Amino acid sequence: MPLASPEPVAPRRGLSMKDWDAVVKACAALPGVEQGTSYGKPALKFRGKTLAATTAPEPDSFVLHVTTEDKEVLIATEPATFWQTDHYRGWPAILIRYGRDASDRITLLLARAWWDRATKAQRLLFGPRP
Repeated sequence: MPLASPEPVAPRRGLSMKDWDAVVKACAALPGVEQGTSYGKPALKFRGKTLAATTAPEPDSFVLHVTTEDKEVLIATEPATFWQTDHYRGWPAILIRYGRDASDRITLLLARAWWDRATKAQRLLFGPRP
């Protein structure tokens, strides 16, 4: 089920990322994002590809698609919030703990995950990569 209209708008900021529902709300402004499943667990998808999912090995975390460059910086600067297991090493995905004081940064990362999977036309409407 789509979360937003097809018109690109800025993602919602200032939300507390206390649980999966907050992650879903943060993505509500991103066009074409749909709720689905990944490995049988709730996920947010865009163009058939997973942006974020509840498939983390810890119940108080979720998985988010990020570039490997962003991932390295995030883990180095905020290891209490952003982390990985051996399973995610070398992959463009990061584990994020709920309830940390990084909601604006996480919202930005959700928008980047959307932008990275968008078509050229969608990127032009949305603007430069967040």
